[in-house]
Amino acid sequence: MHILLVEDDQKLGELIQYKLKKQLYQVEWALEADTAMEFMARSPFDVYILDWMIPHKSGIELCKELRMKKDQTPILMLTARDTITDRVQGLNAGADDYLVKPFDFEEMIARLNALYRRKAMNWEGETKSFGETLVINHTTYEVFRNGVPVSLSRREFQVLAFLSNHPKQVMSREQLLDRVWGLDADITLNAVDATIKLLRKKLDDPFHDKIIQNVRGLGYRLDVKEEQRV
Repeated sequence: MHILLVEDDQKLGELIQYKLKKQLYQVEWALEADTAMEFMARSPFDVYILDWMIPHKSGIELCKELRMKKDQTPILMLTARDTITDRVQGLNAGADDYLVKPFDFEEMIARLNALYRRKAMNWEGETKSFGETLVINHTTYEVFRNGVPVSLSRREFQVLAFLSNHPKQVMSREQLLDRVWGLDADITLNAVDATIKLLRKKLDDPFHDKIIQNVRGLGYRLDVKEEQRV
């Protein structure tokens, strides 16, 4: 799981980052909103952890801004505010969950895992359409390329699905290995390259326009038009 933590308290931020990394999560830590936005522009995240009282732009303001930009990444809000009114304000701003300080780290980890599972279930239950170029049905596991049905193996579908979740963004081989294959020690990066090769043979070779691009030294990206959800 790739997590962005936005927390201005140095000691607490260090502790949260340390605890989450011990769980083998990948964690980026920003002290304020502008730095957080820079992280978001460079890489996709599975969950955001936002502290309410960060400087310059509050966690609530950042949360609202992200939702206005149609960023649906799950958000866990951290705050010392514990009244019902505060909780309602945070949830109405677009937060998915709320954790009051001081908190138990086991509870934080449980909430993060729940948000991650919820995101995965929502993602798998939808159809993604990138114009006529590519349509992916996560319920029936059907794929259409320029209107032509394409048969994919389970692993090929998983790789394509992950790339489609981050269109036009370069995904490293390491990211693909982690997100699709998980922490299987018997799998190497060669498996990623082999699966991409098979995908390109099925999705690109028969067509004039090529959508799976190899960005030398960085990874792969799906070059498609803006997504239309149906």
